[in-house]
Amino acid sequence: MNRNQVLLGIIVVALIALGGFAWYTSHDTGDTTAPATTGTEAAIPGDYEFTLGSPTAPIKMIEYAAPMCPICAAFDMNEFPKLKAEYIDTGKVFYTFRVFPIGNPDFGAEGIARCMPKSQYFPFIDFLYRNQDKWDPDGHTILDVRAALISMAGVAGMPADRAAQCIDDKDTQSRTMRVAQDGAARYGVTGTPTFIVDEQVAYTGEWPWAALKAALDAKLPK
Repeated sequence: MNRNQVLLGIIVVALIALGGFAWYTSHDTGDTTAPATTGTEAAIPGDYEFTLGSPTAPIKMIEYAAPMCPICAAFDMNEFPKLKAEYIDTGKVFYTFRVFPIGNPDFGAEGIARCMPKSQYFPFIDFLYRNQDKWDPDGHTILDVRAALISMAGVAGMPADRAAQCIDDKDTQSRTMRVAQDGAARYGVTGTPTFIVDEQVAYTGEWPWAALKAALDAKLPK
């Protein structure tokens, strides 16, 4: 995890404790503040989770990640394909993906992703990772993040008015905040990506494949 990610983690934990983010936009669009919540909601509804693999797999793995996070993008492109092929698709790992926002644009990105057909959620997150330079203001010159996200949705086939509605959806904003609050309270998540393996924090940062493979193999039944 680099210095910027650490600083963002400190900021996000403070905001989670307060219960709110202001939606980042380069122009005034009215009240688009993520709603406050009271306390952590211990249970994340099963139908709200995006998962891959068999629920009966011997290893349960959760990744807390953020669409804005460059380290998450690197993991998605470099390590995740091997993880999926060798452990998820073979019934060894049941994988859950949870968004832990490190910046306000993550709320909009997650809002659009959740408006996609369920089968397109993971492909759209992957698309955002691979095109961070087109919408992510962290390290890139993006004059209008909202318009950039709507453009990304358009490439994926979503009309602009629908994408705008998804960005502004208060229920999704609130649930995204609750997922982050739960991650911070339950596992002490402060930055992304953070990997939970069998209810224990296993790694934070881009998990090198050799270390990831060794950690998973040690958990498998002999």
